[in-house]
Amino acid sequence: MASQSMEVVAKALEQQEWISKGHGEYREIPSEKDFFAEVKDSKNVVCHFYRDSTFRCKILDKHLAILAKKHLETKFIKLNVEKAPFLTERLRIKVIPTLALVKDGKTKDYVVGFTDLGNTDEFPTEMLEWRLGCSDIINYR
Repeated sequence: MASQSMEVVAKALEQQEWISKGHGEYREIPSEKDFFAEVKDSKNVVCHFYRDSTFRCKILDKHLAILAKKHLETKFIKLNVEKAPFLTERLRIKVIPTLALVKDGKTKDYVVGFTDLGNTDEFPTEMLEWRLGCSDIINYR
């Protein structure tokens, strides 16, 4: 019984630490310089590379805001590609929107456009959740 309550305490402390690092909310980072600090600070990061003029980015924003609240183990951020030319080039991002999935400070996978999400603008949040789970960037059951 004691080990079970220790586990509960450890999990609560872990969640507090995540929240203190900006997990649990989907937010914009101001510059590419901030990107490196953000990914260094957290084990799992989903970064949405977006452009204001791209309609599909707004669709992704809606789903990512939902998932950020649900998956505290992962930090969800977005970065305007027009403010991040070096990073966009370095990560070879050509299609907007692109999600960069960063694990332990290294870009592990990408979700490019909506191809992996059923190739439709009306994909359910669960489809994106499943896709992120495939890359092990969120705890997906």
